[in-house]
Amino acid sequence: MRLAQSLRARRLQFQQARFASTNPSAEAAQKKAQDALASAQKYAGQAVEQGKKFLGPFGDRLANVFGAYRQPIVYNFTVAREFLKHIYVAERLQPPSLSTVQSAYSTIWSRASSPAYWKEIFRTGEYARLGIYAVEAYGIFKIGEIIGRRSLVGYNIQ
Repeated sequence: MRLAQSLRARRLQFQQARFASTNPSAEAAQKKAQDALASAQKYAGQAVEQGKKFLGPFGDRLANVFGAYRQPIVYNFTVAREFLKHIYVAERLQPPSLSTVQSAYSTIWSRASSPAYWKEIFRTGEYARLGIYAVEAYGIFKIGEIIGRRSLVGYNIQ
């Protein structure tokens, strides 16, 4: 037991010395990762306690299955979550703002109500492309209905 504690302490010292940096952004990222780890450990501890209460004696055995691997697993999940947050923001995957949605619908409405727009579409032959888009949208809608009903035709009443 004592040997394991001393090995952990040496490993921790080695990791801290190995990843020490004077770069302010790296230090901020390291601080953020440490904060995320602390919060993840807190939430994991709460989840384990709730699981133990819910599952009783079986929960004790289940919590002990991971043993010493619990902390690295929680840390890896926390790092993955933070990584995915960065991707989410960098790729601009957040939902559009209200003004973006309003401008898109106002553009669609102004074009749909303009006779000059429809004359131009028929003159250039773009009506075929719009027709294909309409059929695709209708098909996606119908597939969603089929999935929602869980039946190809009609609702299962049984």
